[in-house]
Amino acid sequence: MNISIVIPLLNEEESLKELHDWIVQVMQSNHFLYEILFIDDGSTDTSWNIISELSQKNPSVKGIRFLKNFGKSQALHAGFKAAKGDVIITMDADLQDNPEEISELYKLIKEENYDLVSGWKKKRYDSILSKNMPSKLFNWAARRTSGVKLHDFNCGLKAYKKEVVKNIEVSGEMHRYIPVLAKSAGFSKIGEKVVQHQARKYGKTKFGMERFINGFLDLITIWFVSKFGKRPMHLFGALGVMMFIIGLGFATYLGIDKLFIHPTGRLITERPQFFIALTAMIIGTQLFLAGFLGEIMVRTRKNETRYTILEELNLTKD
Repeated sequence: MNISIVIPLLNEEESLKELHDWIVQVMQSNHFLYEILFIDDGSTDTSWNIISELSQKNPSVKGIRFLKNFGKSQALHAGFKAAKGDVIITMDADLQDNPEEISELYKLIKEENYDLVSGWKKKRYDSILSKNMPSKLFNWAARRTSGVKLHDFNCGLKAYKKEVVKNIEVSGEMHRYIPVLAKSAGFSKIGEKVVQHQARKYGKTKFGMERFINGFLDLITIWFVSKFGKRPMHLFGALGVMMFIIGLGFATYLGIDKLFIHPTGRLITERPQFFIALTAMIIGTQLFLAGFLGEIMVRTRKNETRYTILEELNLTKD
């Protein structure tokens, strides 16, 4: 199979048939062997009924239905796990991603040997104040923090080698940072392609301003995980030792001063340096223990179920 198209969705009943027909047209014109994986993230409208109808008419349409809304990252995780294609394409279900871009993304992966190609919606049709400006600020911060030079981390239209999606763990709200996760896993050839952005045709966006706040918090998390996720002692242990040394230095100074310089002076416990020394040594010990416990957790943790699947359509198990 050439291509697996993974489409996470939530309440997109108006756009699904049109999106399906558009994708099929592109696949047939390029003679691709394909599958379309719709991941219904707990829709409360008729989205799953439409997916069921499409799967009966087209055996290449497959579906996964979540028991409730678990989030886009979990939907992508399920789609990646089920995908069988050599190249995996992700796109949103709201018709703002153009299926005509799929063939070029596929060529970049297969012919130019990219591990991952991310879409860049250079010209957008969203609100400038509520989406465009916050998105530019967010992407600038993501580039500076992660070292991955992409202009549009939030773009849902991306292409991956099969090996990439099978070797990364997308959890929490980390779908924005899949390129960073891929780079951390050793997939370093990451490219970018300018793609056409289309105005939303049906319904309204499922994301508000809070996604940028959550995005910045996730950015801090992904920075820490990418740098210290496998060696937390290198951060917490180093900070703990530094704090303990500072506290020990103050304690040594107080001891020498009391014994040899001002033996008749104030009690050590009456001097502010005593509390600085005590606090620094306590914090240093706690940080060191945090790093030690983190190392134990890294070595013993196991993958946990992040979502509950209610139904599946046309999926075959390996």
